[in-house]
Amino acid sequence: MTFLSAPDAIGSDLPRRDGPAKVLGTAVYAYETPADGAAYVHPVQATIARGRITELDTTAAEALDGVAAVLTPATTERLASTDDRELAALQDEEVAFRGQVIALVVADSSETARHAASLVEVAYAQQAHDAELRADRDDLYAPEQVNPTFPTDTAEGDVEAALAAAEVTVQQTYTTAMNHNNPMEPHATTALWDPADGGSLTLWDSTQGVHPTRAALARVFGLDEQRIRVVCPYVGGGFGSKGQPHVNVVLAALAARALPGQPVRLALTRQQMFCLAGYRTPTILRCSLGADRDGTLTALAVDVVEQTSRIKEFAEQTGVPARIMYATANRRTTHRLAALDVPVPSWMRAPGECPGMFGPEVAMDELAERLGMDPIDLRVRNEPEVEPGSGKPFSSRNLVGCLREGAERFGWSRRDPRPGVRRRGAWLVGTGVAASTYPVNRMSQSTAVIRRVGDRYVAEIGAADLGTGTWTTLPQIAADALGVPVSRVEVRIGDTDYPMASVAGGSSGMTTWGSAVVEAARALRERYGNEPPDGAAASGSVGRPDDRYAMHAFGAQFAEAHIHTDTGEVRVPRLLGVFAAGRIINPRTARSQFIGGMTMGLSMALHESSVLDPRSGHVVNHDLAEYHITVNADVSEIEAYWLPEHDPHVNAMGSKGIGEIGIVGTAAAVSNAVWHACGVRVRDLPITLDKVLPALEEG
Repeated sequence: MTFLSAPDAIGSDLPRRDGPAKVLGTAVYAYETPADGAAYVHPVQATIARGRITELDTTAAEALDGVAAVLTPATTERLASTDDRELAALQDEEVAFRGQVIALVVADSSETARHAASLVEVAYAQQAHDAELRADRDDLYAPEQVNPTFPTDTAEGDVEAALAAAEVTVQQTYTTAMNHNNPMEPHATTALWDPADGGSLTLWDSTQGVHPTRAALARVFGLDEQRIRVVCPYVGGGFGSKGQPHVNVVLAALAARALPGQPVRLALTRQQMFCLAGYRTPTILRCSLGADRDGTLTALAVDVVEQTSRIKEFAEQTGVPARIMYATANRRTTHRLAALDVPVPSWMRAPGECPGMFGPEVAMDELAERLGMDPIDLRVRNEPEVEPGSGKPFSSRNLVGCLREGAERFGWSRRDPRPGVRRRGAWLVGTGVAASTYPVNRMSQSTAVIRRVGDRYVAEIGAADLGTGTWTTLPQIAADALGVPVSRVEVRIGDTDYPMASVAGGSSGMTTWGSAVVEAARALRERYGNEPPDGAAASGSVGRPDDRYAMHAFGAQFAEAHIHTDTGEVRVPRLLGVFAAGRIINPRTARSQFIGGMTMGLSMALHESSVLDPRSGHVVNHDLAEYHITVNADVSEIEAYWLPEHDPHVNAMGSKGIGEIGIVGTAAAVSNAVWHACGVRVRDLPITLDKVLPALEEG
């Protein structure tokens, strides 16, 4: 059978379908869900890092006009499962970290709920706590695996012998700071418990996955999944922090079940998000490189130390990208964790790859410096022919193309390799480069249904659009598979009433959901031909990936840094990235994702640092006044380009995920540019003037 093609589908620069609703303010977010007579929820949080509640007096709070309920460990219903201790809200009097929720106030207004929460009096039996991450701790341990299922350690050859025999070596320690997700929309939920017919729970939740949220809540409350509905048409950003439920969702559900038939609303404050919604663990990377005089790598080792919470383990896969980047016969990666009395770390944009590429890519720049070699040439020299470790051929690997294209666009050939020689008035100017990578991830479960409705086609799948463009790109994929104009395709997403969809995480959304949509379209056309009758429908599920190949996206990041000779102020007026990320579904949304990732990488490089006081276990800069992020004024020119790449092995569309690769390598490129500008090698993020100025003064 010959199928028609769609001329304006995949590859078209179409505007966002959800754009007008968001601009006009008609897009309904979780906290804004219409709900008559809604009550409001505000948590009471622990002010100690470890201990036990000995007294919790709610008398004054309950006496306040408008307060409907105060939930405490003594009055809250028992959950069916407390295996996930992060979600085991209000189940006992133990305090595991500062900021843990220890009570919950429900009232007729958010102001009343907040005021009542301040009236709850708490006494503690405080215990000694430990909230300090160090590489020399004697209680570091190796987790069974790192996120999600990678082996903790890997080893090939004899790294120590190769380092001892190497003609040139780099052995340095690099650190990345604790970072917190700060999406514009905080974590928010509107919840309603309907007691009829045994009870059912509806959650309008800001989540990156309605079906995973439903599954998690079903386990916690011991409910059949069919008795829970999760709705989320729009998300005001997530960056991974909404990829799995945090305690706020459980709290909203508990409050709703305490007030059956009455909707309740809970939105975390900005300050609460710093202890209740996950964060990127700080990392300590010991990177060792050995090479011959011609730049051929003979040894590569990345040994990682990071933190997790004592109540729930999360092991960021920080060493994993070093396993596949460059060719060498001797390679080692390790991960060690410190279990501390701190909140639970979790996903943040490009977990593993983002912090894990900082140390190695700065170390590669240091190696190039010692070799007297161009850092791009060093990377090209060490291109692997197959994926290191597995020996699988790459489905496509265009890192060299990205480096060459980026160098041409950036003007790399005009670069004087000597540091500290280029000036613009009082500013020293330098340029740097680093590589990017991110795996092609495909989730194992997702199903789509496509039906003909009049002259249009409707595709249904419970996918999420956290601002990445799903509302726009899924219709393009469906139209391409159906062979019809995009204008004839409608999608329905963001609701557990639609077929099961995986979480929007790991840059897997289009690979997973798009594959299911393509399979549904193929099934429809194979059954009914190019013009199915009105009412015709078919479903399709995501298939298994072709595991004969190693599948990754690659990129090259270029940065220009300016250092003020008197103040040490660091500015980065220019970033340029070139990526090889498969077939681009929509250039407009793709460019937005690349630029957004690069901007977030610049924020990691220059600004972001959650300052945890080990004496109290408290993040002291827990608001946007003191937790600084990159804004428009911080960069004047960001350019994102991509190579034409259609990889037939990754999925039916030939596309790769693009949501996260933009952040990977940016911080290393900035650090390398700072060194080139002023000769100061900053190995500890963020790069602030206090780390640059002393060396400038000495010079």
